[in-house]
Amino acid sequence: MQIPISRRRFLSQTAASAAGAIAFPYTAKSSEKGMIANKLNVGCVGIGHMGNYAVREALAENAAAFCDVDWRPDEAVWRFGNPSKTVADNTQAKSFTDFRRMLDKMHKNLDVVLISTPDHTHFPISMAAMEYGLPIFVQKPLAHNIWQLRTLKKAAHHYSVKTNMGNQGHTFEGARLIKEWYDQGVLGEVREVHAWTDRPIPPWFIKPDSIPPKRQRTPRNVDWDLWQGPTKERSFSTEYVPTRWRAWWDYGVGCLGDIGCHTLDTPFWALDLGIPTAVDVQLDEPANNQFTPFGAHVTYHFPARGDKPPVTMHWYEGRPRPRKLEGMEELPGNGMYMIGSQEIAYHEDMRPNSVQLWPRERMQEYREVLKKRTIPRVQGGPIKELFRDIKGEGPVSGSNFDYSAKLTEVILLGSLAIRLGHRIEWDAENMVVTNFPGLEKYIKEPVRPGWSYGENLGV
Repeated sequence: MQIPISRRRFLSQTAASAAGAIAFPYTAKSSEKGMIANKLNVGCVGIGHMGNYAVREALAENAAAFCDVDWRPDEAVWRFGNPSKTVADNTQAKSFTDFRRMLDKMHKNLDVVLISTPDHTHFPISMAAMEYGLPIFVQKPLAHNIWQLRTLKKAAHHYSVKTNMGNQGHTFEGARLIKEWYDQGVLGEVREVHAWTDRPIPPWFIKPDSIPPKRQRTPRNVDWDLWQGPTKERSFSTEYVPTRWRAWWDYGVGCLGDIGCHTLDTPFWALDLGIPTAVDVQLDEPANNQFTPFGAHVTYHFPARGDKPPVTMHWYEGRPRPRKLEGMEELPGNGMYMIGSQEIAYHEDMRPNSVQLWPRERMQEYREVLKKRTIPRVQGGPIKELFRDIKGEGPVSGSNFDYSAKLTEVILLGSLAIRLGHRIEWDAENMVVTNFPGLEKYIKEPVRPGWSYGENLGV
């Protein structure tokens, strides 16, 4: 196992970095090749597949560093975003395999770090970057367990850094429209929400031949120890990498973790739902503590919030589906609808691309009201949003950790119910499942030696 960089060394440098972030307005840091005016120096951790989205955004600024643990050159391995090709095409950026080495050597020349790794490594990379006082973007879901979420939220304030999570739909026009419709009373009281996904589907979710999968030889260009990060050691398998890890509970958080941050974001935001007190679950097949089942119906129970009524929010993945709305020929593969006492808000797709009242003819009745715009719009996606936030050219990022940690806690509670196949009653204040003893190991997962972060924050 590789020896981690000294924590003392991290912390001794953090104070100066964080203080600089607080005391001075944004100025791009100078790189070895000189300052590029008004351009951020960007470090990317995880540059294959979804990481390629971060790479494209980094190249629009100044891509200063790339880091990945899988450098296999074979194009057949990659659906898009081959890390080896990315580095070869962009020689101005320094390349690393270990994110700790990248941060140790490059932190003085970086303005922001974009993290697009598997779910189980979001937390340690995020914490390491924030300890250096660096702003961060993290792909969804924000973390792998609830203790990590609470710690990331606290760390963002402790180190005074700007943050954003990659639920792209939170920057969309559709999310703002639905919230405006609700706030203006168009929908009336909303007590019921339904959201669904076509996952599990290939290439992300494929049932393995065996659990655990058969041992395979680790490819020469893969640092398997670093890929596993804080989790217990397992043998290498293509059942995990590069795309199938989401279905394995040690590494991902299932279909809900994959898509829920997109599809549940709009109702969570519009209705100001907060944290549920209980989560029920029905599975299409027996629960498995290693691999996600292929089919689940999760029911969240949210209490009343001030003058807003309690809400029951349903999530369906795989074969289970909600009822079709009246006049709907068939449900699309992904979508969401909120049932109000006056109107129904609906969108197809996993994100709020095309929102409407249902049936669409109802839009005419509210034509003048629906024209009102009360929420600022966002140009571009969440990475551009964070870049503007860092530069002082825009408002605070919408999915900053104060917001996204709470949204992701909702997601992880549902994933835990699926993993256990059991109802969860949740005491959010004390971070305890009250009806099912012995779940502490899921709320705060054990880590391998050398991978402990955030303990000093006392969550």
